[in-house]
Parts: sequence; structure tokens; C-alpha cells
Amino acid sequence: MIVLDNEAQRTIVQDAVDTFPDECCGFLYGHEDSSGRRYITEAHVVKNVKDGDKRRRFEIAPHDYLEAEQYAEAHQLELLGVYHSHPNHPAIPSEHDRAAAQPFFSYVIISVNDKEPGPIRSWRLNDDWQFEEENNHLLAQ
Repeated sequence: MIVLDNEAQRTIVQDAVDTFPDECCGFLYGHEDSSGRRYITEAHVVKNVKDGDKRRRFEIAPHDYLEAEQYAEAHQLELLGVYHSHPNHPAIPSEHDRAAAQPFFSYVIISVNDKEPGPIRSWRLNDDWQFEEENNHLLAQ
């Protein structure tokens, strides 16, 4: 299960709306408890550096991954995943998303249709390298 706190959710939604019609992207930080429940307390916007059409793809620069790891360590957080938007498409991972995914990360996807935020869903790779949806809950503040 993944739990997004309100501020992290606001960051993701605002980034998706502001970046539309392109895909937005960013990092997810927080903690994972002993039962595997992930608490996302921070979402940080990252520049989509994909060459060409950013409406269907996103790419995060290698130095941004390094900075994200350093931030997590400096703030006693875990880098738990990545979020991105699907402009005018459902919050379901594409084959491109799956091919680029890493096993440990949660992949939060927000659908945004004509600047209107839609569902937020989270996915993780299973042992067969296929996405499975994570239960997604908002943490009341």
C-alpha cells in the first residue's frame, strides 16, 4: 500500500496541471514500514528532459537521480519512487513505462485531461517484471 500525504498530492496535481499538455515528472520521498506500507511525505518536481515530443514520454536526467539520492540521505528519507502524468490518457503505465521501470520504485501516475486532474494510481513491478497496482490512499492531515 502507498499513502500520499496531502502536500505530496498537491505537488503532483499542480505539476501535472502546470505542465499539460506535456508529461510532468518528479521524485517521491518518505518511509516504508515493516509491513511494506509506503508513506510518501514529499514529492519533488523534476524537469522532463526528454528530447522531442514530451506529450507522450518523460525522461529524468541521471544527475537528477543522483541529487535525489543525496537529498534522501541528507534528510533521512527513502527515495521510494517516481511520479509522472499521462496527458489526455488514463493513469495506466505504458509499455515504455514498464521497460524503463526499476523493481523497488513505486510509479505514481496521474491522468490529466485538458488541464483537469484525474485519477492518481500507483504501480510497482512484480517478480515477472509486470506492473501491479498498489493500493493508494491519501493521508488525512
